[in-house]
Amino acid sequence: MAEPENSYPIDPENAGELARLMQQDRLLTEGMGGLLPEPGIRLPERGRVLDLACGPGGWALELAFHYPKAEVIGVDISRQVIEYARAQAWSRGLENAHFEVMNVMEPLAFEDGSFDLINGRLLAGFMLPGAWPKLLAECDRLLKPGGVVRLTETEAPLTTSPAYERFASLVAQALKRAGQSFSADGRHLGITPVLPRLVRKAGFEQVRLRATVVEWSMGTEAHYPVFKDYLLGLELVQPFLVKVGVATREELERLYQQAVAEMQQDDFCALWHLLTVWGYKPLASHE
Repeated sequence: MAEPENSYPIDPENAGELARLMQQDRLLTEGMGGLLPEPGIRLPERGRVLDLACGPGGWALELAFHYPKAEVIGVDISRQVIEYARAQAWSRGLENAHFEVMNVMEPLAFEDGSFDLINGRLLAGFMLPGAWPKLLAECDRLLKPGGVVRLTETEAPLTTSPAYERFASLVAQALKRAGQSFSADGRHLGITPVLPRLVRKAGFEQVRLRATVVEWSMGTEAHYPVFKDYLLGLELVQPFLVKVGVATREELERLYQQAVAEMQQDDFCALWHLLTVWGYKPLASHE
């Protein structure tokens, strides 16, 4: 069972979700053009990195591999994914990668000014709107002067599948109903337009944006991996949608089957948009 304070819409202890998150980790890194593709983000050789809600640890493990003198720490609320990430670090001999069970919506057990870079990808799936300013204040506390916070978020993909679009709208409505959305009307997740402002309001400077788009239309290289990601995601999110009352199990099952069929048609077209926002902790206090 998931821990009670976990607001993630999918049971994180589900083995299918673990597999989905591992695949999604790779998809994100490849789609965005690498581990740290943003211009101007430089990790010191012996830098310390914190990966928020790291899941199975894919990004953190790859970073630890490519920066062997850096220390990379991943935190996640799910003990199962942390144990998996630790086993991966051990099997790959990555002694500079460490993983701890922590809830990023609570204060984190690290000293002030102890990181050069704090990374977070797709946190909006579980973050309550009111928790974002607290998390960004915590990032400010944990970063060294000049350190970087780097956050990547997304909205639902745009597709030519009527059934998928309907399903995505139900997910957006459910998150709005559950109080886990920035959307004005429940039609989107609503995180991407507000994220730059949240980072600026937290006191970070030189805040910049980088958009990435992954095409996963039929016939493209990304079609099957992204389709598989959403196939699992749409299946695993159904109990949450039923629980908040946006649809019945029978309605969702019909919609799911229809979406699966439509997403495999020859003329299926789809884009997945990602937005990375990063900013720097001021070098000196403005007091």
